[in-house]
Amino acid sequence: MGLISNGSTIFDNGSMASGFGGSMTFIKKLTASSSATLSFVNGTDGVVLDDTYKEYVFYCVDIHPSANASFRFQVSTDGGSSYSTTTTSTIFRAYQNEAGTGTALAYDGGQAQGTSTQEIINAGIGTDNDQTGVCELKLFNPSSTTFVKHYLAVSNGYQSNDYGINSFTAGYFNTTSAINAVRFQMSAGNIDAGDICLYGIA
Repeated sequence: MGLISNGSTIFDNGSMASGFGGSMTFIKKLTASSSATLSFVNGTDGVVLDDTYKEYVFYCVDIHPSANASFRFQVSTDGGSSYSTTTTSTIFRAYQNEAGTGTALAYDGGQAQGTSTQEIINAGIGTDNDQTGVCELKLFNPSSTTFVKHYLAVSNGYQSNDYGINSFTAGYFNTTSAINAVRFQMSAGNIDAGDICLYGIA
């Protein structure tokens, strides 16, 4: 049985419709526990990163670091043997502190044909028990062998100095090879706790 609102299908047989009218299919969930990295590799333990979907979405929930650090990702075109795909990216962010005395909206740069891991949650998620970060990362048509691979991310992080930072990241991986693995990690230390869920958008 479907749920329809104003002529648009929201749920259909347990699947949630995306903003483009397609269905959102759960693929895999990874849970961190003092993990150096969390990786989604096509064909491993039910992970699908191929031409089954043209859009993949990662939801990163309550990412808690072992050290004050940013949350980052990189991709692979060789099944996870290496993660150094060239990317060009841009970041801007808004922030506010708990005291209400520090606010700003700023462009924060990014990479210009770099091969480093790409920051997607602000540069200093705290280690206090109540400090975490969350993120939605979209990766478009990773299996294409014609075009570069675009990505978009929006995140919110609770920084070690009690700032809430809302970041917007966008870029592309400058490769026409198929992306078949995605790896997440902190800029320092481990992912102490948190979940990452992968969905495909039909």
